[in-house]
This record gives sequence, structure tokens and C-alpha cells, in this order.
Amino acid sequence: MELKKDSNAVSIDMLLIVHSEKRHAAQGAHSDRQADPGAPPQRRGGLQGVGNRIRRWQKLERNDLHGTQLTVEVHPQDAMPQLLKKFSLAKRTYVQGLQGDKNGNTRARQPGGKDAHAYPWDRSSLKSMPLDLRQFEKLDTYASQVTVKSGLDALVSDLLQEAHSDLERVRAIWIWICHHIEYDIEAAQEKDRQAFKPTTILQTQKTNCDGYAGLFERMCRIAGVQCMTVPGYSKGFGYQPGQSFSGEFDHAWNAVFLEGRWHLVDSTWGSGLVDSTTSKFTFLYNEFYFLTHPALFIEDHFPDNKNWQLLKPPQSLRQFENNMYHKSEFYNKGMLSAHPQTSIIKTVNGKVTVTIESCTPTLFMFMLNGKQEHGLLSLRKNGMKLDVYPPTVGTHKLQIFAKGNSEIYSSVLEYTLKCHYADIDVRLPAELHQPVGPSWFSEQMGITKPSHPEPVIYTSDGRCSVSFGVEEGISVLASLHGDDGPVTEETQRRYVFQLQREKRTELKVQLPHAGKFALKIFVKKRQEPGNYVFVFNYLLCCTNSKVNWPMFPESFGNWGQDNELLEPLSGVLPANHNVPFKLKLHGVAKALVKGQDTWPLTLNREGYWEGSCNTAGCQEVYVMVLENANHNFYSYILKYKVNAQ
Repeated sequence: MELKKDSNAVSIDMLLIVHSEKRHAAQGAHSDRQADPGAPPQRRGGLQGVGNRIRRWQKLERNDLHGTQLTVEVHPQDAMPQLLKKFSLAKRTYVQGLQGDKNGNTRARQPGGKDAHAYPWDRSSLKSMPLDLRQFEKLDTYASQVTVKSGLDALVSDLLQEAHSDLERVRAIWIWICHHIEYDIEAAQEKDRQAFKPTTILQTQKTNCDGYAGLFERMCRIAGVQCMTVPGYSKGFGYQPGQSFSGEFDHAWNAVFLEGRWHLVDSTWGSGLVDSTTSKFTFLYNEFYFLTHPALFIEDHFPDNKNWQLLKPPQSLRQFENNMYHKSEFYNKGMLSAHPQTSIIKTVNGKVTVTIESCTPTLFMFMLNGKQEHGLLSLRKNGMKLDVYPPTVGTHKLQIFAKGNSEIYSSVLEYTLKCHYADIDVRLPAELHQPVGPSWFSEQMGITKPSHPEPVIYTSDGRCSVSFGVEEGISVLASLHGDDGPVTEETQRRYVFQLQREKRTELKVQLPHAGKFALKIFVKKRQEPGNYVFVFNYLLCCTNSKVNWPMFPESFGNWGQDNELLEPLSGVLPANHNVPFKLKLHGVAKALVKGQDTWPLTLNREGYWEGSCNTAGCQEVYVMVLENANHNFYSYILKYKVNAQ
């Protein structure tokens, strides 16, 4: 027998191997894997020997099916084994042929050219057909509440009471399975267990991924809808970016025939999650895996038959292994794209930059090796930018999370970083939390028009001034944090002095020494109870080794927001010195400075209170005000320390 690969014909030997036997022989070492890659995400769903169990189930359910799946391995007589080229000869799906009827005698046709969706995804919809999910609200509520009264036929009959089209019939079946069938961890690890039979599933309401797919197919057949079970590989539980796939298929899902073409669903992954630490299943409905657009489905599902990708052109297994994997929550939370588009990335001069584009403003966070450190994450109106500086040479795990309408951050992307050079000069403060720099979020929290829109501020003399507008009724609190700088809550605040100028708040900052610091900004609604809420921080950088600024004076509650301190700005005064004072104080009748003695301040023509005091014989100096001339009680507003003599 002779086969022509191209115009250069070669004489070759032919070796016919039954497809399933070939996979066992070539990859027998994989048959004892305990992890379940196809488990519902964390998480996701598949199992050992899915192809074999699907074939056993189909033999039980369809006595009228036949056909052997063969693979032809082709190679020249003088070729080395590693140069084998594999071709598919007469490869057939498990069910093919005729249209079906409502008695379940369904023989669905194979997918053809009109089923192949244009690639890539055009961002217009996550679905393979136009859908308005609001049209399913009544049906979803009904289907989720249907209970099993007798057998499978009766269950499907009950579900179809509110379904009036093939699409609605499929939707009702999908909703019922996703809300009633629990993923069976034990069955997933016991490859000979009969957890895939529909009667068993209805009794236990538990199964594994091929059980989900088999039940879904059987219920669709009863409902008169063409449906296929599709085995393949999945980027599920235990998946590592860039890993290779071989041996038995680890997952199964379905294709349904609606409105003249095939569409993809995965009820296993639509039903919930398996916790990786407790191995417990939790129902958590995931709409993403219902009629998923094929260009998105291929990111974590690779079918046995390339036709079931429903893509033109189809992807190779190597492409599937190397392509970036965006988790379902990436799309559920409105993400559109991410860069780099490869899951394994190398640092350049000790740095990696990741950007994400989203269709709406979104909150993000990241973790490098399980900690929120060594990165600068800044929010953008439609996405985010993240600069990561791995602290050591080697391989690092980078996870990116996004927050939707709930208070929970969900994992949306995972990268493997290869670092060949770690820049120790870029060490970031451990207290530098996310996000860095002002954004739509800080504006939403009442901080507007910042003087410094960028997240990093460089200062040559260790001083800087930051200002921004503050909405009415909002209080602002700021503190400075460095790895070897201020450690107490009081000192963290006293390297920042807050001033109010008209409708803007100004933060004067003095660094205690050279280095990198996080300037954290918190807000709180004045009329509401509770604590201040972190909004964002700046990264302050100073390389001047001569910098050694003291703290600002301590301010008390009576220090008004419209007050202004011109001098002295240092919170530590020299001993035995005359120290000048100049302040703008609003709404006070008298002002004085109290040390060993008392020195009054006088109001000048420009509206500033001025005077001086001598620090001889005292350890502390206070600025005090009398708010009402008819009162005798002075309030403390500022406190200074005096250097020891």
C-alpha cells in the first residue's frame, strides 16, 4: 500500500492500531495517575480512562451503534522512530448518521463546514449563538426546582413542561444537571466504578465527568435533541501552564445540535468546584460553559476528534498545550485580552510586565509565589498594568485575580515566570499594597484630580508634596511605610503632614532616609461609623543617602482641615533655641505656644498667627488655641518634641 503525503511520494510501511489500544501502549505509565484533571475547577473535571468508560456506556445505551476507530501511523522504512508522522484513517465519531426522533433513537451527523465558527473570537459574545439570558429566567427557576419522581423519562417530561423549543429543552436539562448532580470525587479515582449509568446517577445524584456527559446526552435524546458525548483533554484540576498531554483522555463534555449547527456545553464544569485542600465539592453554577464560543472553549478543552473543536482552522495538540489559558472567570468578569499571550514568560532585566484589557472598570490583585509582594499593580479605566520584579533567580508562579460584583476575588490568569536575573536594587516595600497610584477607583472613593497621576514619585531631597481634590463629607488619612523605616502607627502617620487648601488636600511627606516607601491613602465618610478604607498608595523613591528628615509635629483632633502650618515643620525642635512659629488657623480667638513658659501668637495682616518660643528647659512644646474669647479652655492642636540637651 502506498500513501502520498505531498507531491514527493514515498513508499512506506503501514501499521494499523486500534486507537484506544495505541494510547494505552504508548502511554501506559500514565494509567496510575491519581489526580483528576477533569474535576470541576479548582478544580476541574475529568478522569482516568474517560474514553473507555464512554464506550462502555454507549454500548449499554445504544445497541444499534457500531464502527471501529482506527489510527494509521505512517513512516518511511528508513525513518527513525522519533520522526513518526501520524495520520487519521477513516476516523469516525462515536455516533454518526441519521437524524433522531423523540424515542431516543438519535443518530446525529458529524459536524461539517457550516458548524465551524470563525476564529478568533470577535469579543461580541461568549456564546456560540446570540442569547439573551434574561429569556431563561423563568425557565431556569422552574428547572432548578424539579425533583426526581420516578425514572429518567418522567424527569425529562417534567423539565419540558416549561420548554417550547430545542434551545429551551437543552437549557432546562443543563440547569437541572448543574443544580442537582454532585461531582463524585471517589468515583473519579476508581476507573472501574459504574458511576456513569443514568439510573445510578439519579439514585445517588453523584457522578464524574463522563457520567455528567452521558446523562446530559441521554436526557437530550429523550427530549428529541441531537447530542453527542465528546472525550478529550482538559486544562483542569492540577493543570500546570505549558504541560504536555498524552495517554488516556481525562475529560468528557457534550455537543448539542441547535438551529442547524453544533454547539458545546460542559455540565461538569458548569455545576461547581472541587476544593483542592479539602477535596469537597461545592455547587457553584458557571454560565460560561453553556453554549461556549468554540474559540474560548478550545482554551481548556481539546477533543479527540478535531472536528469537534468547531473551529476553522482547527488547532493542533501542540497549539493547545502552548496557548495561553484564560480561566472562565477571565471572561465572566468582562476581560477581553491579556499580554503576554503565552503562559510561560521570561523576565527582561529582572522585570515582567502583564497587562489586561477589560470591557468595564475592574479591581485586580496579584500573588507572586502566594504573596502580594514584588509588584506594582496600577488600575486603568479598562484594565490594569502589572510590573513584577521576582526577588530571586528561578521559576516563579504568578496568579492574577479580578473582582466582580461580589466581594470575592477570583483567579483569572496564571503565569509561570522564568527569572535569569534578579535586580536587588528594585526591592519594593512589603507594605506596598494594591493598587498603586490613583485611578477610577480612587475617584469613585472621593479622591479626584491628583497632582501625581502616575504611581511612582521620585524625590532627590527626600521631600515631596501630593495634592488632590476630596469630595464633600470625605475624610482622608495617610501614612508612610518602609521595610526598615517607621514601625508604629503613630510614626507611620507623622512623616506625613496633611493640609487643606481650598477644596484640595495636600500631603507633605518627609522621608526618614533614602530608599523606597509606600505612601498609603485611606478614606472614610465622616458621618458613617467604621474604620478608614484603603484606597491606593504611591511608591516614593529616593536615592540620596544624605536624607535624614525628622517626623512632622503630632496633630490632634482640633487641628482643623483648613489650617496650614508654615513653620516649624520638623516635629523635633533643637534645645535652647528660639524657634519661630507661623500658622494659619481658622475660627480661633487666641493662639499660644507652651513650653517651659508660655508665648502668645499674634495675628498678622495676611491672616497668619506668628510668634516664637524658647525651648530651654523643656522636653515638649505645644501649640494651643482658644476657640471662643468668652471661654477659658485652651485646646491642644500640635505637639513637638525637644532634643535632649
